[in-house]
Amino acid sequence: MGCCCVEKQIIQTENAPRAIGPYSIAVRVGDFVYTSGQIGLDPQSGVMVTGGIEAETRQVLTNLKAVVEAAGLTLQDVVKTTVFLKDMGDFAAMNAIYAEFFKENPPARSAVQVAALPKGALVEIEAVAIDRCDCDDECDCDGDCDCDCHHESKD
Repeated sequence: MGCCCVEKQIIQTENAPRAIGPYSIAVRVGDFVYTSGQIGLDPQSGVMVTGGIEAETRQVLTNLKAVVEAAGLTLQDVVKTTVFLKDMGDFAAMNAIYAEFFKENPPARSAVQVAALPKGALVEIEAVAIDRCDCDDECDCDGDCDCDCHHESKD
């Protein structure tokens, strides 16, 4: 966990698919990490997984986990997800796989049906995670930002 600076930090990883457009896969701002939506792309091949909603959901959440871990966090740090489904009829199947990844204290969630998703995906999921900051003497912002590291505690 790092400094709670408000500066925007881009998160990158080779363990999740590269962005397929002009966006970042995740951005840290302050105590929060905002991920872009993940679809069922295999990170090595860049090809959509086959096997329907279950296989896609599993790959989406595996990709999301890799992105969150690249920010130094875990899925337990996710506080909100948004699920985009091509067909709301796939909700129960998606939900069963989702429950495997968020077993205890699941995040808040919204789920909506959309007309279409990139690459013909059946599901896309984005997340917001919180970084329980532990600022200390290792902060590297040098006090040049609006950072909690340089403020008196309100205890």
